[in-house]
Amino acid sequence: MLKEQGIIPPQDANKILAALHELEKEGICALDLDPSVEDVHMAVENYVTAKIGESAGFMHTGKSRNDQVATDLRLVLKEDIQEILTDILKFIQIILDKAYDHRETVMVGYTHLQHAQPTTFAHHLLSYAQALKRDYERLKDAYKRVDMSPLGSAALTTTSFPIDRERTRELLDFSQLLENSIDAVSSRDFMAETVFALTMLASTLSKICEEMVLWSTYEFGMVEISHEFSSTSSIMPQKKNPDVAEIVRAKTAGVQGELVTILTILKALPQSYNRDLQEVTPHIWNAVDNSHSMLNITQEMLSTVEFKQERGRELAQANFSTATELADLMVREKNLPFRIAHQIVGRTVTKALDSGIKPAEIDSAFLDKISEELFSKHLGLNDELVKNALDPYQVVKTRNVVGGPSPEVVKDAILNLRDFVKEESK
Repeated sequence: MLKEQGIIPPQDANKILAALHELEKEGICALDLDPSVEDVHMAVENYVTAKIGESAGFMHTGKSRNDQVATDLRLVLKEDIQEILTDILKFIQIILDKAYDHRETVMVGYTHLQHAQPTTFAHHLLSYAQALKRDYERLKDAYKRVDMSPLGSAALTTTSFPIDRERTRELLDFSQLLENSIDAVSSRDFMAETVFALTMLASTLSKICEEMVLWSTYEFGMVEISHEFSSTSSIMPQKKNPDVAEIVRAKTAGVQGELVTILTILKALPQSYNRDLQEVTPHIWNAVDNSHSMLNITQEMLSTVEFKQERGRELAQANFSTATELADLMVREKNLPFRIAHQIVGRTVTKALDSGIKPAEIDSAFLDKISEELFSKHLGLNDELVKNALDPYQVVKTRNVVGGPSPEVVKDAILNLRDFVKEESK
């Protein structure tokens, strides 16, 4: 750009460019990174000076360390975000493949960590995929604020040289300029926004890992985590500890901590450059590195998780997770207000539990007895309808509303998400 604008002699510009291309081939090991060298930009200038002499001094024309550092940070962060976005899409695709194989794998869904309603493992997996989709969109949106060029702002008021900031924006592949030069050298909100998006991603990963920890316990017994993501106890040989899931869960706190640190540093700075901004930089890289590694290892772990189908069905049948469907049946078939149906089913569950009666053993006569006690009338429901209302798989099949767990609806959801992944991967 300096050459094109006639700001520096063409022959000197050509020498500088040739030296920089040579440095690019040699790599960072060619630089003198002695602590006495002020920063990496001076190390690069010293390298070029050693190659071509004093004309290397033209490199710094119209620039300041302030706008150079701000530009560097954005260039590197852009690459990192793109890599993370690619890996989120990969994770979503892995989840979709696993979900497709488990569309009819019944399990119990939880609220308050208590048995709630029957669902499928595929339906639950898709809740992870949808959360990751939002994490992807959030990070992609933050990328827009990263993808802005501050170069040419110099120290804070640009320069008297007739530079072309649009040309450097184009050469560095930024989508737009940071127009105000004071804002350009001092803004680090793009870092805070990126780390917030990464914090939400880490929270999603932590939730996935938390459920794998719970579900792999003897009490739940719903999943088996692969040996490569587990360890044994140093003293108890029967143990299989979900170490990777636990570490990911813990590292989420570190990513959150980086966000709080960045926000706290930025909260009261005057405009333009302050040395405090230098202290922000390590925290963005820590957040990026940790969240990216957490993403990849959680993806690998979940891809190897084995769901115990018999245990899933056992839990779905064990504790009246179908009770809501039984109440809905009374509303549909007998036109009862839902609150009355709720009372009948609530009393039915209490009586059954007290008497050791399983859901599959309840019939129309049992329900009539409860209804008589409460409201002095028979329901007269068909036994086959009662049986289906208390069968977890049959209940799942009736949940055909968009977002529900029926195999057909889940298949459509998988296809929609696959289209999203395909479109975003272009």
